[in-house]
Order: sequence, then C-alpha cells, then structure tokens
Amino acid sequence: MSADHPSISRFRAEHARLGGAGEIVILPDAVHTAALAAEALGCEVGAIANSLLFDADGSPVLILTSGAHRVDTAKTAAGVGVAKLRRAAPEFVREHTGQVIGGVSPIGHPAPVPTYLDTWLQRYDVVWAAAGHPAAVFSTTYDELLALTGAQPIDVE
Repeated sequence: MSADHPSISRFRAEHARLGGAGEIVILPDAVHTAALAAEALGCEVGAIANSLLFDADGSPVLILTSGAHRVDTAKTAAGVGVAKLRRAAPEFVREHTGQVIGGVSPIGHPAPVPTYLDTWLQRYDVVWAAAGHPAAVFSTTYDELLALTGAQPIDVE
C-alpha cells in the first residue's frame, strides 16, 4: 500500500486544510474491522472510530462510532431526526464519500454529509479513524473529530 494512493492523498490534503494535528499511518494490510485496526495499532477496540454511512431514505448520514459499539439504528434514527437508518450499499457509500467501505474517513467527502459522533469516544485520549483507504488510519481526539467534522454528539447504543 502506497501513501500516494489517490484516496489517501485526498484525505491528507483535506486533513491539512482543516488543521488536523494527528499522525497518518499506512498499515501493511487493510484493516476492514475495528478489531483488526486495534490489533494493528496496539490500542483498545473502543478507541477505533468506525465511520458508518447509513442511507436515510436516499440521504447519507455518517455515524462515527466506537469500535466497541453496535449502532442501535432505531434509537439513532430518532436521535438524528430521520424515520429509518439502513445500512448503505457499497455504491451509495462510494457516491457520497468518494471512498470504499472499510476506508471511509470522517472528512474529505465530495459534498458535506450530516455527521454524528459517538460520545463514548470521549473516554480515549487518542482515537483512530480511517484515512480514506482500508489500510490508512489517523490519530485524533474526540474534540478534534468534533471540530474537523462539524459532527453532533450522540449516544448510539
């Protein structure tokens, strides 16, 4: 995996533009799950911020959730003011984020996506999130993720 991959380059540019302070790490292998990412980084699975894109009647909704959580879609839909959240199809994810499932970053999408941040992530001094590719991650903090994304805090469980 090359740090020059187009999706990582786009992420790197957006991260710098927004003033992100974290380190971008290219892992030797893709890490498609929070457990694999945590293992590769030597951190708790809860410190992994999964970027989960949902389809809310054709509109994208991005939930940044702790790798230790499963999103209660009914509760979360009510919390974000939509009727229903469905798992997004791969084509929908690529259309709205410009990235593939497993590598969706919290930033750098073709157009703004309503974003919500799992309050559980406040428990960690360092949070890791995807950097536009399944083998790329970046370090951040809860507060920085709020600032970078414009997310609204939410309880997803």
